[in-house]
Amino acid sequence: MSKNGFTRPKGTDESNSSPNLYVANCGLAVGLTHDAIKSAFQIFGEVIGVQSADDSGVRVIVCFAEGTAAQAAFQAWNEKSCPNLAGRVLHMRYSVHRPQKVNSNDSVVVSHSERELGIPGIHLMHEFITLEEEKELLKAVDERPWKSLAKRRVQHYGYEFLYEVRNVDSKQFLGELPSFVSHILQKIVSFPGLGDTSSKLVDQLTVNEYPCGVGLSPHIDTHSAFDDLIFSLSLAGSCIMEFRQYTEGSWNSPASSAVDAEELTKSAKPSNCTRKAVFLPPRSMLLMSGEGRYAWHHYIPHHKVDMIGDRSVRRGSRRVSFTFRKVRKGPCQCNYRQFCDSQLES
Repeated sequence: MSKNGFTRPKGTDESNSSPNLYVANCGLAVGLTHDAIKSAFQIFGEVIGVQSADDSGVRVIVCFAEGTAAQAAFQAWNEKSCPNLAGRVLHMRYSVHRPQKVNSNDSVVVSHSERELGIPGIHLMHEFITLEEEKELLKAVDERPWKSLAKRRVQHYGYEFLYEVRNVDSKQFLGELPSFVSHILQKIVSFPGLGDTSSKLVDQLTVNEYPCGVGLSPHIDTHSAFDDLIFSLSLAGSCIMEFRQYTEGSWNSPASSAVDAEELTKSAKPSNCTRKAVFLPPRSMLLMSGEGRYAWHHYIPHHKVDMIGDRSVRRGSRRVSFTFRKVRKGPCQCNYRQFCDSQLES
């Protein structure tokens, strides 16, 4: 199994078709962007994502919404010259998600797409930026000063997030978001799941650097602090993010980020919550909105090694996330009162 979480189906390709195609001789290293690949394959049906199959730059996974579309593409282009992709001869096989678990003592299956995850309001786009854009973003933040927390480093733009109160001071404006994320802001506007919007989507950015083995405590971003949309861009390394929906009265949000995440995890028995997980590869953008933003805690386990299926995968030396949000100007009036600090205090 390759590290992207896909594997060859059992049996022959013809008898084990799936909505996903492994496509060789196609990718960034031969001058074909993921957007161009997606556009070419959409003549067969809706393409929900294109991602690198490995680090070679010449192999990709094309994910269709329907298996019949993948089958049509396979029959039309496998081992044939493709005029829509610079005349390259494509080598294809069907590919399937392999059931995965976070670790040997856990039963959370790891999803690879929003469709598999199945949480309303959670959207995931693979390869949201290019490798070159990733390098430029990392270079830009590494040239700026970091603020050290207990286990990670952070940078704040627009407004500073105050960890001791889990909120922002909306009167302390730090200035407009930096120019090095301007192209990200432009792409965010067309992100799937947003619908029509003409308002400014985000005005606050927190950059987090997670060393190997450092995760994130289970939490819901404070309702009164930020509006509905929260975007998280993963850079440099991958992670597994777990979502937990606790039964009413079974969970109290931590009062401080200084609370040890492992202690929080021990106190949260699986029987008290619904748990789902998703794999976030480098350069992917996650959108949390609606129910997924307001009613599900998100959590990154503190592991140096993740067990994925029957393989152990050591995390990279660092993972950097860019989290974009919009500061809320009034009380939250969402439909998830039991998780809402604005409505609990009213």
